[in-house]
Amino acid sequence: MSNMRLFVKITRESLPQVKDKYPFIFLERGRLEIDDSSLKWLDADGNIIRLPVATLNTILLGPGTSVTHEAIKTAASSNCSICWVGEDSLLFYAAGIQPTASTRNFRRQAILSCNKKNSLEIARRMFNYRFPEVDLSAKSLKEMMGMEGSRVRALYQERAQKYGVGWKGRNFTPGKMELSDTTNKILTSANAALYGIICSSVHAMGYSPHLGFIHSGSPLPFVYDLADLYKEYLCIDLAFALTLEMAGMYNKELVSARFRERVIKFNLLAKISKDIPNLLGVDNVNSDSE
Repeated sequence: MSNMRLFVKITRESLPQVKDKYPFIFLERGRLEIDDSSLKWLDADGNIIRLPVATLNTILLGPGTSVTHEAIKTAASSNCSICWVGEDSLLFYAAGIQPTASTRNFRRQAILSCNKKNSLEIARRMFNYRFPEVDLSAKSLKEMMGMEGSRVRALYQERAQKYGVGWKGRNFTPGKMELSDTTNKILTSANAALYGIICSSVHAMGYSPHLGFIHSGSPLPFVYDLADLYKEYLCIDLAFALTLEMAGMYNKELVSARFRERVIKFNLLAKISKDIPNLLGVDNVNSDSE
């Protein structure tokens, strides 16, 4: 009789994989609640929008939002992460931790991060993404971080010259975004949105954002490790291209739209779902065996 049932119990295997989901939606000034065991959004103007929660990787809740207990439960059961962010994803405040069927990936990450030799080897793999032609086998973490710093500074200058944008360096004061120039505003906003997406993906795959291999002494070191793999196109190139397009006038709606377009074109979620296992040497992220 089970094959005659109208409603079939959802299993972890039947849910969309991280790589198959829509990256994220940003909500502000409204209420997130449930409607017939699904999610609905009630905005400040009284509009009601039903959300396909099973096909969303993460929901970014901005200023002026509230969420019900049942809505959080529904999102968790659909493997949809919830992140609390600032204006237009400008600041990343917190992320809900989803219950996962297995702690296999978290345990492996913890073991690797606590072993200096293994941790350094994974750091080298991450830097190898950006320096594929360089032999990093004898490089220390400090040396590789120095190489990366020089690469990023040169990248800023190269993009500034390419798009004809004035550049005085990376500058951002937390809580005082208005003091930054247009390019720095876009960089900060795009970086924060990228952190939110990566953090939700890391949680969804059963890893921890708090155990990194390059960064340390920060709230989300593993997220920052991964973000550096993707910032060149998603954040840096975007910032200089948009500065030229906006003629120096910051437009948060345009930043959000262009960033979302690039995330989808770049196929970010598919890359994350492949890159993390490759970097950590995990063959099957869904396996419970050890």
